[in-house]
Amino acid sequence: MKRSLVLAGGGMRVAWQAGVVRALAEEGLKFQHVDGTSGGILTAGMLLSGVSPEEMCTRWSDVDVKDFGSALPLGNYLKGPWSLPAVGDADGILGKVFPTLGINDATIRARAAEPDAVEGSFNVVEFTDKRCHAIDAAVIDAELMAAGMSLPIFLTPLRRDGKIWTDAVWVRDANVAEALRRGADEVWLIWCIGNTPYWGDGPLEQYVHMIEMSAMGALLADFEAAAAVGRDFVLHVIRPEHPLPLDPEFYLGRIDADTLIGMGYRDARAYLDAMTASGLPKDSACTAMTEPQPGVRFNDTLHGELDGSPVTFKATVVLPSDPGDEAPRLTGYLEHPRFGRAFLAGGQVETTGDYVTYRARIRLDGGWQHIAVTRTLRDDPGPDAWADSRRARLDVAGMTAELSMSLADAARLLASLEPVGAHGLVDRAEAVAGFAGNGFREFLRRY
Repeated sequence: MKRSLVLAGGGMRVAWQAGVVRALAEEGLKFQHVDGTSGGILTAGMLLSGVSPEEMCTRWSDVDVKDFGSALPLGNYLKGPWSLPAVGDADGILGKVFPTLGINDATIRARAAEPDAVEGSFNVVEFTDKRCHAIDAAVIDAELMAAGMSLPIFLTPLRRDGKIWTDAVWVRDANVAEALRRGADEVWLIWCIGNTPYWGDGPLEQYVHMIEMSAMGALLADFEAAAAVGRDFVLHVIRPEHPLPLDPEFYLGRIDADTLIGMGYRDARAYLDAMTASGLPKDSACTAMTEPQPGVRFNDTLHGELDGSPVTFKATVVLPSDPGDEAPRLTGYLEHPRFGRAFLAGGQVETTGDYVTYRARIRLDGGWQHIAVTRTLRDDPGPDAWADSRRARLDVAGMTAELSMSLADAARLLASLEPVGAHGLVDRAEAVAGFAGNGFREFLRRY
């Protein structure tokens, strides 16, 4: 059986895919073909460069998202907005992002020539003939890979030999057809683009909606074309439960790569726990998501010592404003020299009296271990509760440790506070005010 990994686009948010790939690797899933489109080119490039799933997660933590855009020569901006070729160019991707992520086009080509090599393909649109080309890993180069991520308006296209190469997202965002052409019997589609009924106002929201429509239209066309010729295959899809934060949130520091990776790991584990061998129906429901309930997201980081070595616990918590609408969500990781960075699966938030407990499971030594981090919340209401809730107890694999939150961690928690599921300035402000006004302890006790 030939298995293809099809990595859809999603801009810088494809850091999420690193968490997915790590979960798939832990399950021992092997792929004979890897295909990347738009932002998915980064994940495909890392895999085909020989970067391990564990290293992928580490490398994403080192990426400076500001490097995704680099400035054009000053003269371009002096022409005025109506003559501007794009906001920036792909030099930052080529010179900084690719090296940081371990993407090397020479290595990709060399590995493609090895016996029994994993096949690879990268999707780039040639504007002159308006056609998407699935360029084989054996002949790909860094400039074409960067062109495949150069979204019009934001990054200039690649002009080469009288042709213009750019991001394929307006033609397709995931090339299932290429996977089938290469003989795939089983396709694992890793999907980042949103797919909900929500229609937002404003140019950014509607630009994203146009991408969503193009991406889904092309995916459904691939399904229909396969059905028309009787081409059967098993489809597995890993996608977020709710749409991922948009690139501006990542760019502005409202969310970081570690958080996105943790979300990807959680979403992959949720699918792997519930999947069947027959896969999913090949229709629009396979990538469907729901809009999250209004609430807040924050990062909670604690440090301590476990078994004589430093340990770090980082949790990303999403709390709906109304506890009756949706359960809190928990992602993150536990980091320790013995087991590296172990990401959380099946995260839950529980409260009892003056205690809040983060519960999850982590993969250790090839098996699963339950983890609990219990924070003590003193009976001081109001914003000063931040100062009263720095201590916690970690229980994992029969070991315990005392954890604490430094003043710097507390400051980062407050800085990470971000509304979710709220659209518009008023709704976003109300979501944060509900959290800040009640204080950490009182807000959590509602659950």
